[in-house]
Amino acid sequence: MSVWFEGDCEVHCTIRQVEAALEDIGEFFVGAVSLMPGLTSVDLVGQGGDFVTIQTNEGLMKRTNISKRIEAESVAVEFDEEYVAGSRVTAKTHYLDEFTTSDTGVTHRLVLSDLDAPGFLGFFYRTFGSSSIGKASLTAHKAYLEKLEGSR
Repeated sequence: MSVWFEGDCEVHCTIRQVEAALEDIGEFFVGAVSLMPGLTSVDLVGQGGDFVTIQTNEGLMKRTNISKRIEAESVAVEFDEEYVAGSRVTAKTHYLDEFTTSDTGVTHRLVLSDLDAPGFLGFFYRTFGSSSIGKASLTAHKAYLEKLEGSR
């Protein structure tokens, strides 16, 4: 496993609220992805037992092999993503989102690994995208979960 990005942030909610948000994985992914910078439209176009397909203004996002592990003080979501951004670049990445109880709420740890982004534009994605994509994903998940927390 080749790690492309690894980072974490604190989310002001409970682990039970993370569990509840993950009950409908399609709604969860659309909610979090819609808060990513640059995405002006995010629509769920397909969902099954272990997959979600999302259309964004930038391209088609296919998340497959989705698995959830729920324990007393932690929740983990793992999946493979293929993101086709127009005809410019296709990136395949393995995601691991771990949520664990902390003193201030929940710590969200994100690990992006096994990145495959071929071609000239893929080179720029591989070289310069990890920090911005990883941090944007952490920030979007934090905002989504805290928004849910505030609406309860």
